[in-house]
Amino acid sequence: MHLTEQAPVETRVGVAAELPLDTPMAEGALAGRNILITGAGRGIGAATARAAARAGATVILLDKNVADLESVYDTIEASGGPQPAIYPMNLLGAQAEDYEALGERLADAFGSLHGLVHCAAELGRPAQLDHYRSDAWFKAMHVNLNAPFLVTQQCLPLLRAGADGAVVFVSDAGGRHGKAYQGAYGVSKFGLEGLMQILAAELADTTRLRAYSVDPGPTRTTLRREAYPAEDSDRLTDPEATGTPIASLLSPGCPFPSGSRITLT
Repeated sequence: MHLTEQAPVETRVGVAAELPLDTPMAEGALAGRNILITGAGRGIGAATARAAARAGATVILLDKNVADLESVYDTIEASGGPQPAIYPMNLLGAQAEDYEALGERLADAFGSLHGLVHCAAELGRPAQLDHYRSDAWFKAMHVNLNAPFLVTQQCLPLLRAGADGAVVFVSDAGGRHGKAYQGAYGVSKFGLEGLMQILAAELADTTRLRAYSVDPGPTRTTLRREAYPAEDSDRLTDPEATGTPIASLLSPGCPFPSGSRITLT
């Protein structure tokens, strides 16, 4: 290496941290901020959308089910939050031009974003790799990994315009430590963790935009019930309890350094 050249500075990412489920959020903490949430029609995505709206954010609700989106929309309006926006989109069937259109329409309507939360997920039935169906593999890999990359890529110019926002990837313990029978879901979450860390490293020292992954723990969602129908759901976390702590990561006052791997406790 030439003596005048500087080696790239390595940014430490992937540091583990914990965030209590009962984390409070100050009124108005997200006032004037535009937040896009995927998988916003149900479960963790809907809970995060409601929590962000309570904190003053204008939320853009993205999901494939229009009826679910309208239900979340109505709840937010009835509670007096800023008027949300609905963006129906099936991430599984979307093509490259659909993701490009998403970025263009968000730019036209909002000009900037201050947060992006990836809650959309495909769990599928647990299975041994020997017997894992290839179509189920491709479906989970696309929804859980390819789509978050494509959405993030289109939103990065808007997030940079928002200056001090955050990208939050909802992950899983199975994407941090290998678990039997997790199949494409586990592999895709490992990939999502890597995507978050690479993004955080690329953003470091050039912007105040942050990136996090968050493991909400076993949660009582429709997605999980379909995968584990015999599970005692009473032992699982209510998805509504995850909304406020996840939304708190979008606040400019969030204490966690970019690149943190956060677990809700």
